[in-house]
Amino acid sequence: MAAGASLLAVPTAAPANFFWKAPDMSGAPVRGDEPELHNPLPGATPAELQASLVWMLRAGLNVGALQCQFDPTLLASGQYNHVIDYHRVELGKAYQTLEGYFKRTKKPLKAAQNAFDQYGTRTYSRFSTVSSQYTFCETVSKIGRAALFVPKGQFHTVAEKYLSELRNSLNRHGEQRFTYQILPIVTPMPPLDDKCWGKKGELDTRRCPFAF
Repeated sequence: MAAGASLLAVPTAAPANFFWKAPDMSGAPVRGDEPELHNPLPGATPAELQASLVWMLRAGLNVGALQCQFDPTLLASGQYNHVIDYHRVELGKAYQTLEGYFKRTKKPLKAAQNAFDQYGTRTYSRFSTVSSQYTFCETVSKIGRAALFVPKGQFHTVAEKYLSELRNSLNRHGEQRFTYQILPIVTPMPPLDDKCWGKKGELDTRRCPFAF
């Protein structure tokens, strides 16, 4: 509890450090069978879908722990380590459930293991981002904090509630309080007519005015 209590200051630390107003990235709760979330699991049971949500959120927080170290105030790495330890039983069960799904749907055993490995790789790769690190990392910090304060065995409820938001944070967003307009830089071409140039190659602005 002492470690968890030290995280209470985080909600104001992250936005203040970024100096911007973040967009609203909230989304509807998920069941696990939404095609936009991850690789589909045809014929999965409700328990297997729940396990996929757990494993997906774990993957997202793991990627955040690696990508978001540029801002220590987000505590992404420390939160992830605590989440893994605090929810290790539920995470272990999710792994076993997903492993059982691939053993049930893929034969022989080697094919099942290959399919499971590919599923894990694709799940992780879906959280990789460069252009949206601010929104992604703020959201990772928020969700990691939420995961630390739910009871053991309830990590799946955090996944159901926040996975849409985590996926939305991968879309590029800008400052929400102010609107900026970037004007194009236009460099005018000098006149090319021979009459505009003197013998020494200087521009005769009397004959051909040219605005720099």
